[in-house]
Amino acid sequence: MEGILRKKERALKVIEVLQNKFGHPKCALNYTTPFELLVAVILSAQCTDVRVNIVTENMYKIVNTPEQFAAMPLEDIETLIKSTGFYRNKAKNIKLCSQQLIEKYDGKVPQEMDELVGLAGVGRKTANVVRGEIWRLADGITVDTHVKRLTNLIGLVNEQDVIKIEKELMKIIPKEYWIDFSHYIILQGRDKCIARRPKCLECEIKMYCKHGEKV
Repeated sequence: MEGILRKKERALKVIEVLQNKFGHPKCALNYTTPFELLVAVILSAQCTDVRVNIVTENMYKIVNTPEQFAAMPLEDIETLIKSTGFYRNKAKNIKLCSQQLIEKYDGKVPQEMDELVGLAGVGRKTANVVRGEIWRLADGITVDTHVKRLTNLIGLVNEQDVIKIEKELMKIIPKEYWIDFSHYIILQGRDKCIARRPKCLECEIKMYCKHGEKV
């Protein structure tokens, strides 16, 4: 089992390479307000960012504030977001989250982690994305399917539970990289380490990847 120090060294090498490759990364979801981003991240569960952006581009022309979503019939929200999948549950969460924001936070998205995760449909992943993207605040590391898959392949973690993965990564990733690290890994997952057809021989971090060393 590779020790924490060696994993830190491996992680820093990966960060250095991907930082040079991607520069300062940005969230792939389109938004103009913190609330729009919050809704977009809720919609992104089990859905591609490309699809979410198509849906929100049209939807935000009609409704894009907590007040508007809270007042809209649930069935109408379902119709607007249907193509993102799991639309009934997402619509219910968006409507309830909007109501909570109005009742507790005067319609504004709170910055604090414990307040964010208290909102309907908001877990640590969503809260980390919003806090990092809007306010450059980091209480943790966003772990989505790309981060889960790649960090296991690279050898930074040996876990399948996203909460455990986040805790392990927080031990080895310097805090100043907590926000950008997830962006780098997600972008690399889309570009080279594609789940069904990984391009290991072309991968820029192959020499620092446990899986890549075997190829």
